[in-house]
Amino acid sequence: MTKFLTTLTLLLLSAIAIADSFIIKDIKVEGLQRISAGTVFNFLPVKVGDEMAAKDAKSIIRALFKSKYFNDVEVEQQDGVLIIKVSERPAVSSIELVGNKDMDSDELLKSLRQIGFAEGQVYEQAVLERVELELQRQYFSRGKYGVTIESEVTPLSRNRVAIRITMAEGVAATIGSINIVGNTHFDEDDLREDFTSTTGGLLSAFTHDDQYSRQKLSADLETLRSFYLDRGFVDFSVESTQVSITDDKKQMFITINISEGEQYQVKEVRLAGNLIVREEELFGLVTIRKSAVFSRKAVTQSSELLTNRLGNDGYAFANVNAVPEIDRENKLVTLTFFVDPGRRAYVRRINISGNSKTR
Repeated sequence: MTKFLTTLTLLLLSAIAIADSFIIKDIKVEGLQRISAGTVFNFLPVKVGDEMAAKDAKSIIRALFKSKYFNDVEVEQQDGVLIIKVSERPAVSSIELVGNKDMDSDELLKSLRQIGFAEGQVYEQAVLERVELELQRQYFSRGKYGVTIESEVTPLSRNRVAIRITMAEGVAATIGSINIVGNTHFDEDDLREDFTSTTGGLLSAFTHDDQYSRQKLSADLETLRSFYLDRGFVDFSVESTQVSITDDKKQMFITINISEGEQYQVKEVRLAGNLIVREEELFGLVTIRKSAVFSRKAVTQSSELLTNRLGNDGYAFANVNAVPEIDRENKLVTLTFFVDPGRRAYVRRINISGNSKTR
């Protein structure tokens, strides 16, 4: 018997015992439990009648390991018969989630299925480790930095495993302080007024508004951005955000570094495009005026009013796009509202049912 290769390590090191090439008279697969021989044959780069050499043994082992169905693969030949010995990876028979009070089990299993972890799949330790990291990430996003996750893999009959994942969620970290650095035009309390993240108060035990989460902080940063853009600070930016946590992982401290820039005024307001409604009437709907402080909120409101006015004339798919021209040297903004009414929509027929008294 000539053994071309015994383990993946030998394959990687290219330490291969080679005999003369031979013509494959038959192919046998040994060690299969759940996977069919036909499945293995589909992965093989050789078939009966082919000439077999050491390089083909390498290709066979690479192909079978790539399928992720096997822990070990050996290739041998005896009297022209190609013998492939395999050790299958176990299949995941069941997945049990324990201790997850904050997150629904069905939703968790659905998200884990997207990274290749589900009942019926081939068990891989590397995938289970990714699952633990994904669960940890989800809890961290909810502010639960003290979460611990433990997995237990139990071998079952017929080369299967049962997996139990236990989560000790802990408590969500509360916000100790929120500091905004770089603000010179507005008081810090005014900037934080509409934040969903707070340091808490008398009702925090019921509202949980002092619990930290990344989603809440992201929303608050957008709220801060809107605050400045609605007050003319076109160049406002959040330079950085630092979030630190105490050693016991129970309290968070947030620092938001901003650059306010300068306040801009409106130099001119224009209308362009296909103005199917009188220009004077459309201008009357624009709430932002020349020489006023620039406001993104007023620009958005004006676009909506213009769109609704066109809709009243049957232009249900009208589009109004406000394009600013920014003069940073003089801190001025020229606004052009481009009007595209689109095609006019018509009502061909109105059916009224249930009116027994009138026709």
